[in-house]
Amino acid sequence: MENDTYKTIVKPNDEVLFKDKNSKFFGYAFPVKNEDEVKAHIEDLKKQHHSARHWCYAYQIGFEEPDLLYRANDDGEPNNSAGMPIYGQIQSFEVTNVLIVVVRYFGGVKLGVGGLINAYKTTAQMALEACKIVTKTINIDFLITFDYKNMNKVMRVIKEKNLNITDQKLELDCQITISVRKKEANTIASIFDSIYEVNIKELEN
Repeated sequence: MENDTYKTIVKPNDEVLFKDKNSKFFGYAFPVKNEDEVKAHIEDLKKQHHSARHWCYAYQIGFEEPDLLYRANDDGEPNNSAGMPIYGQIQSFEVTNVLIVVVRYFGGVKLGVGGLINAYKTTAQMALEACKIVTKTINIDFLITFDYKNMNKVMRVIKEKNLNITDQKLELDCQITISVRKKEANTIASIFDSIYEVNIKELEN
């Protein structure tokens, strides 16, 4: 059966701190839905920690290939010593729609690549451990359009199938937006499709 659930975080964690040889690593995890939100969080942290040396991060958005969006950024640290260890924790916790940022203040003593990998990995792990991780369903949104006279037919299906209405405009020309679990989407679409004078179309998320 097709999997239509995913794990994510609901809200940002409380700041976590990891120390190694006088270097300080502050860890943050944020729920994100797009790259604009990623940029906004990173810019905020750069203002908050304007005297830090590195702002390394990794994020993943989406549920499955080819729509999965992910990136790991070392921000001046040696290649693959920061971003990838952070991204590894996103994979390890099996979460998505999440951004983890680790802010480093250099303490005067070099940690070496092994030390950096451990520090960024551990801080990312601490950040995710400080979050509440929840399981959500992957939903598909549909727009149903119909004349007011067909309202009862539409509402009967919505009630019978216990569908979630996210938006509605009930005038002479009616529009209702519903959010349906991915694995039930085709069935629900065909039910509305079969009702005379009722149109349904999938919305782009």
